[in-house]
Order: sequence, then structure tokens, then C-alpha cells
Amino acid sequence: MQTRPAAVAGRFYPADPGMLAALVDDLLAAARPAHASVPPVALVAPHAGYRFSGPIAATAYAHLARWRGVVTRVVVLGPAHFVRLRGMALPGVDAFATPLGPVTVDADARAVARELPAAVVDDAPHTPEHSLETQLPFLIRTLGPAVRVLPVVVGSTPPAAVAGLLDAVLGNGTVAVVSTDLSHYLPRPQAEERDSRTAAALVARAAAAVAPTDACGHQPLRGLLHHAAVRDLAVEQLGLATSADTGGDPGRVVGYGAFVLRGQAGAAEDPDE
Repeated sequence: MQTRPAAVAGRFYPADPGMLAALVDDLLAAARPAHASVPPVALVAPHAGYRFSGPIAATAYAHLARWRGVVTRVVVLGPAHFVRLRGMALPGVDAFATPLGPVTVDADARAVARELPAAVVDDAPHTPEHSLETQLPFLIRTLGPAVRVLPVVVGSTPPAAVAGLLDAVLGNGTVAVVSTDLSHYLPRPQAEERDSRTAAALVARAAAAVAPTDACGHQPLRGLLHHAAVRDLAVEQLGLATSADTGGDPGRVVGYGAFVLRGQAGAAEDPDE
């Protein structure tokens, strides 16, 4: 079995399995529990070091935790930070290593996705990429170690092409996670203002309103919003924060946001819970 080694264990999150499991569990326990009557269709979560973005990431994953055993596969889409990429890169490996154990790459979903003209199998963009890797410990602790993933690095890609991949693989126990941070390296007041505008664009499903300077994952995010508009999904803002909220320099912050997408009929919380 070919396995992609963890690239940022010990830097973005603890390399020790016990410390990592305890940290993620504590973050999830502190997040607001979710009581919606149906599983989400998709989440948006940040991908910075857990010290800074962990609480906001947990706010998103709290909406997935109760669906363990129901959600069995997750398509994780994130930006290419290190390798120039046109289109979408699927991994050729069989699994991604984490300190909590390997996460299996879903071969069936990959086979479907690789038939799309904008998708190729290419491990090079995956090898150094943290945007997907940082989501995996949260998926293991919420959905269990048997969860299967389709990691997708998204480069320069039209929103309709990303939405086409989501159309092809979502449903039947599969949800999506789009991994993105928001504004980068602005003073805190400016970052909060910009991130609030970006959040409003997400809730309005206005893909064209999300600029490259608004989110490092603007490419997969635009694709998700295109999918949401076509499928009439409700986008709910769960939380916004910056790195200054968890001890970072307030003069040069990174913004983080958590969002959940559901079908309109499942957007409200379950009245019986």
C-alpha cells in the first residue's frame, strides 16, 4: 500500500498521537453542539496551525460529529500552496498517514473524479500540502478511523468544474469539506471587516464576490458556492475569528471562518433536540 507521509505533523498539530487526540477532542468539546435533523452537505473550515485556527475548525466539525456511521466518505478540497496547478489533482496513493493512523483514499470516488476533464491523478501537489492534511485528524475523531477520503488539491479551475466534481461524488454518505483560511496579514480591524464581507458573500452564495485576496482557498470555495447555488443549499455562518483571538500578532493576522451547508429542508435545527 502506498501512503503519503504526514508533512506538517509536529508543526501545525502535535505529532504525538495521544496529545493530538486529546487536543482535537478538547476543541470539539468546547464547540457548540449541532442538532440539525439531517447531515450537512458540506463544511468550510480553516487549515492553519491548530493553536490559531483549531477552535474555529472545531466549530465546523461539531456539525459532523453526530453523523458518525452515517457519513462514511469525505471529499476534502483545498488550495495548492506550493505547486503551480491548473485544474484539480487527485492523489495516486492509497492512504494519507496521520499520527492517529492512516486515512484511506476512496478508490471508487477517485475513479469517478478522474473521468472529469479538469481532474488528473498527480501526487506532486499533495506531497507538501497542509490544507488537506490538517483536516484529517478532525475527520478521524468525529467520524472514526474507518472514514474514507478523496483529497483534492484545487488549482486554477473554473467554479463550474469544481461543482461538477462535487455533483459526481456527493450523496450516499459522502460530504464535502472545503479547506480555506480567509484574509491574510492585515491589521486586525481591517481583517475583521474584510472577513465579514467574505462571510456575507458565502451566505449569499455569491461565488464571484470571493476574491483571491479574501481567501487562500478561493478556487475550491467558489466551486462550492456554485454548487450551492445550483442545488439551492443553505449556507450558515458558524463562526469568524482571527489569529489574534488565539494569541497572534494583532497587527498582522490571518482570518478564519466556519460554515455549514445543508439542503433547505434540513437547514433548521431539529425541534426535538
